[in-house]
Amino acid sequence: MGRWVNQSYTDGFILLGIFSHSQTDLVLFSVVMVVFTVALGGNILLIFLIYMDPQLHTPMYFFLSQLSLMDLMLVCNIVPKMAANFLSGRKSVSFVGCGIQIGFFVSLVGSEGLLLGLMAYDRYVAISHPLHYPILMNQKVCLQIIGSSWAFGIIDGVIQMVAAISLPYCGSRNVDHFFCEVQALLKLACVDTSLFDTLLFACCVFMLLLPFSIIVASYACILGAVLRMRSAQTWKKALATCSSHLTAVTVFYGAAMFMYLRPRCYRPPSHDKVASIFYTVLTPMLNPLIYSLRNQEVMGALRKVLNHCRIGSQP
Repeated sequence: MGRWVNQSYTDGFILLGIFSHSQTDLVLFSVVMVVFTVALGGNILLIFLIYMDPQLHTPMYFFLSQLSLMDLMLVCNIVPKMAANFLSGRKSVSFVGCGIQIGFFVSLVGSEGLLLGLMAYDRYVAISHPLHYPILMNQKVCLQIIGSSWAFGIIDGVIQMVAAISLPYCGSRNVDHFFCEVQALLKLACVDTSLFDTLLFACCVFMLLLPFSIIVASYACILGAVLRMRSAQTWKKALATCSSHLTAVTVFYGAAMFMYLRPRCYRPPSHDKVASIFYTVLTPMLNPLIYSLRNQEVMGALRKVLNHCRIGSQP
């Protein structure tokens, strides 16, 4: 076993990637890079606007800034290495680099899933208890929500990273993916990984179904509160308050559950790669668009910044 572990440390792995150098794949790679650039710019801009505009210093936007930070770190953890391997043709990743990428990826996806779940509770309080909202969602509660999201995600990431790098790898070093994804890596281990498969599935169920249960419970309570409201204007306001979050939840959890909660026999590598592109690149791009284009307060903050820059540039 030691011989193989030492060899893994020395040789690392080969990421087979998702794109070849055909004309079609070159176009698809260009599209992914455009999406990456939009995700990068959109999340940086959203964090900047929330930080700069005092009107956005509320719990909802504080959570949103953390969501953008997670998305920003997620795309930067995956796409630059994928692009460098594709353009250089080397496709290699060191053993330590692979472990670090696994740790960051699992931590960020887990943290984002929990934060989206706890943001549903924030929307429930805002709609069902608007007069008590500043008290129920005070600074301490907000920090606890953010802290618990990061903590559980990091714990999950460390567990999977340590378990993955502790396994001995032998034979082929070709990872059939475009980044170091745990389940793709397990296929190269030269020991029985059934125990780790069970652990991995349990972590996925906990990190996906727990926040999803919070979302379902929160929106069930929101629906009950909305049905008791008689005013059509109140209905519209409640819908506007929840629509962006529901859209983000649908995009994230739809892709994540498709990726991790399917039986192994229904998981061809090509499907895993496409699903991974969706929630590692597309979702981080869509989140700032969902929360900005559909949000008058964010668009108002953007207009203020643009007007300030226009005035400042005048002689």
